[in-house]
Amino acid sequence: MRQSVLTEAIHLVRSVGEFIRAASREFSADSIEKKGFNDLVSFVDKEAEKKLVAGCREILPEAGFITEEGTADHRSERYNWIIDPLDGTTNFVHGLPVYAISLALTDRNEVVLGIVYEICGDELFHARRGDGAFCNGNPINVSSINQLSDSLLATGFPYYDFGQMPVYLDILNDFMQNTHGLRRLGSAAVDLAYTACGRFEGFFEYNLNAWDVAAGILLVEEAGGSVTDFSGNHNALFGREIIAAGPVHASMMKIIQSHWHRTN
Repeated sequence: MRQSVLTEAIHLVRSVGEFIRAASREFSADSIEKKGFNDLVSFVDKEAEKKLVAGCREILPEAGFITEEGTADHRSERYNWIIDPLDGTTNFVHGLPVYAISLALTDRNEVVLGIVYEICGDELFHARRGDGAFCNGNPINVSSINQLSDSLLATGFPYYDFGQMPVYLDILNDFMQNTHGLRRLGSAAVDLAYTACGRFEGFFEYNLNAWDVAAGILLVEEAGGSVTDFSGNHNALFGREIIAAGPVHASMMKIIQSHWHRTN
């Protein structure tokens, strides 16, 4: 993928990030809608996505789209943009400053470009396949910690599908007793970006969509980490399960599999 595509995409994401930042200062709870139980959306999500779609069409006219809010749904046989205009909407509507834009480009279902812009911290993470991962232009790498007992992990909690809660609680119980702790920030894109730069040793979650993880998958891989589903397969983009980590990946997967495969 051409460097110019990445450069233009970064400029676009920063521009839309400024729109979201400005909107947060005047945001009203009256504009909140519900797509489903605990699944919130606002005019900010929709307008941000429209801006991203319009900009991406100019950058790469032949590409299709996979978008969270459905403002564009035409898919191309080769290139597709995968867009989450505001990952962490619940944080946003409650004024909790952890939310991000996630933008990725796939080439026949392989992520070749990924950008996560953590808006409140003004940290833009980007990666291009084969070129490494960066935060605000500086190279980043996953943590070198290889002992689970020395690790800090991130996860997400189920918020609408609670069918696997007993198993998931058992997994959390194991990790709580065998790590420095667990964190739940409320944005998978941010969790993955923070794993890519070594703030977390690893991240795991289920019931995720492609727009939640596409950019973050490439960030972690280009930062030297491993990304799989819970079974160890490279199906995290569309498989709705993800383990992303540095050297503790195998240890994380062992604990998750010891519980998850009881009912799956």
